[in-house]
Amino acid sequence: MPTLIKINGFKFFFYSNEHEPKHIHVLKGEEFAKINLANLEVVFSSFKNKDLAFVLEVLKEHKDEFISAWERYFND
Repeated sequence: MPTLIKINGFKFFFYSNEHEPKHIHVLKGEEFAKINLANLEVVFSSFKNKDLAFVLEVLKEHKDEFISAWERYFND
């Protein structure tokens, strides 16, 4: 399970056996989200709105970096 970044207790990662479309999982405590990277569409989230807004801001800032990490991991 490659972890891409940990910030303010949020862990951004993908699983080693992932599938398209490119997406990121985010975990904090018992809360969880799955978000597509191409358009930042929230597939699932149990986060409160405030936390989800934070997660989406982090994803906006690191989107290109996360896509590159996905492509390196799955295409190498």
